[in-house]
Amino acid sequence: MSRNSSSFRETRGFSLIEMMMVCAVMGVIAAIAIPMSGNTLRYLKLNGDARDMSNAAALAKMRAAAKFTQSRLYLDLSASTFYIQTYDKTTSSWVNEAGASYLSSGVSYGYGPVSAAPPNTQTTIGQPPQCMNTATPPAAIANSACIIFNSRGLPVDTTGSPTGDGAVYLTDNSAVYGVTAAATGFIRLWRTPYQTTASWSQQ
Repeated sequence: MSRNSSSFRETRGFSLIEMMMVCAVMGVIAAIAIPMSGNTLRYLKLNGDARDMSNAAALAKMRAAAKFTQSRLYLDLSASTFYIQTYDKTTSSWVNEAGASYLSSGVSYGYGPVSAAPPNTQTTIGQPPQCMNTATPPAAIANSACIIFNSRGLPVDTTGSPTGDGAVYLTDNSAVYGVTAAATGFIRLWRTPYQTTASWSQQ
């Protein structure tokens, strides 16, 4: 009888109280982990898009120098896409290098409340100027923005004059990333918290 009772005690399952305690501990862990994983995912999306944008700007710069023509990083602000275009001198038209790249969900063009550009870049923070079409005379393309590089790999304005005002800003309303193109062609990636007083750090 005692042997059977001992065998029963050894094989019995968990009590209701023990199960409730385990569920409570798991609930606490989930309450802590889920927001942290959400923040991490949001950071990875914004950071990844910003680095993709920086790489695209660098590629546009190299394309212009390699093909001895102008090339531009084209932003479609309404569709949240970007791609590289190279100017074809034969057809007098802008040609897409590849398909469009899309910003991640939750990421958009903009800089929110941030009031100052990264140091030694723009005088006043702002997205690139509108892209121009090839009409005569050229006209601005709605909901677009472009950073243009000349055949020497230097950023230029719509008149072909060198400029250091080229910059693209991305945000997810928790942080702001900026991709800047200096007058020398030097491309840098920056980050600041989503706040009025900018605290830019180079990435």
